[in-house]
Amino acid sequence: MAHELDQLLKDVAFTRLLRLRLKDMSAGRCTLEVPFQETFERPGGVVSGQVFMAAADVAMWLAIKTCLGLSDASVTSQMTTSFLAPAKKADFLCTATVLKLGRRLIYGVVACVDSSATLLTHHTVAYIRLPQRDGVNV
Repeated sequence: MAHELDQLLKDVAFTRLLRLRLKDMSAGRCTLEVPFQETFERPGGVVSGQVFMAAADVAMWLAIKTCLGLSDASVTSQMTTSFLAPAKKADFLCTATVLKLGRRLIYGVVACVDSSATLLTHHTVAYIRLPQRDGVNV
């Protein structure tokens, strides 16, 4: 499955723009490496919050796919983000963990850390599972 998730990161436009790299994965868990880009900087020289939120959302998206398969089309329904420390001109890791895989809702957490394991952001995320008929979302 790692190869398929890596290919998905390369094939989807919004993930390709962030240059996300699959670092590790297991059932219900996914870690992405987010390489620094100058376009991520906001005034003051820190990485913009939207980069953390996008990376967290993608990490959870892939963590869910490790449980439900690549064809799953669950979508984000809620995200709460806490910004705890700044990242300045540095790569960071984003690890998503599925906490509950319900029939309609999926709950998880995501932590973004720097190279010294300093917690940069913490996210709680909920996804909604779209109904399917014959393997197609309706």
